[in-house]
Amino acid sequence: MSRTGTTVEIRDLIYLSEEGAPPRRLDVHRPAADRPAGPSVLLWHGIGPDEKDVLAPLAREIASHGLPVLIPDWRSDAPDGGRSHLMASLRYVRDHAVEFGGDGERVVLAGWSAGAGAAMGLALRPAATEGVRVIAAVGVAGRYDLPARSTGTAPLADLDSTGADAGAGPVPVTLVHGAADSVLSSSHSRDFGAALRTKGWPVTSRELASDHAGVIMTEYDPARGLCVPSTSEHVLRAGRETAAAIVSAARTA
Repeated sequence: MSRTGTTVEIRDLIYLSEEGAPPRRLDVHRPAADRPAGPSVLLWHGIGPDEKDVLAPLAREIASHGLPVLIPDWRSDAPDGGRSHLMASLRYVRDHAVEFGGDGERVVLAGWSAGAGAAMGLALRPAATEGVRVIAAVGVAGRYDLPARSTGTAPLADLDSTGADAGAGPVPVTLVHGAADSVLSSSHSRDFGAALRTKGWPVTSRELASDHAGVIMTEYDPARGLCVPSTSEHVLRAGRETAAAIVSAARTA
């Protein structure tokens, strides 16, 4: 456990043990001060296998606003595309969030890049959440016309059948994207948001002056082939805006 300012970080908790495979681990970022339990945030990284560390700056910023954030490693190269890891992490939040000052019955599901598609996949198919109550979904720099890692079907395609599956009704959706994203165009979020609104979903959209990495408070390091924390003010500003969008989604759901 480590403490940074107003937050506490707990690293490498095991959330899934699989026979013949390394255990799956997650990190928790939580407020340092005790407070009444609020919604918990489950934050999924992108397509790079086991890259929970890239989301640490964003998670710390969210936690500084009073919400516990859980970031699991998951592997997109698993035989099922990572679905079992994603779903196990969702169950872990339900069963253990109270240990970190959160509410396992009120989960904000958020993801970046491929994680965004996974989050939206479950938002559109709540029957697939295995009883976990997702109160809001946030997609950050995502693409929604490809099969989601959580469901195997494209969120845009699932919109045609969402009425029958929605149960208590559609959850609020927030879409965040960088206007300068050259990895996944911001048009993906604009198109998805428009399609959701056509179907009557409550949608909040935020387009930031940032790129694919900057929206999560990082910069892409080509030498290492991954995103690393940034100290550039414009990147930090974009990351704070993304964190604010997730916090707002949790507090208004």
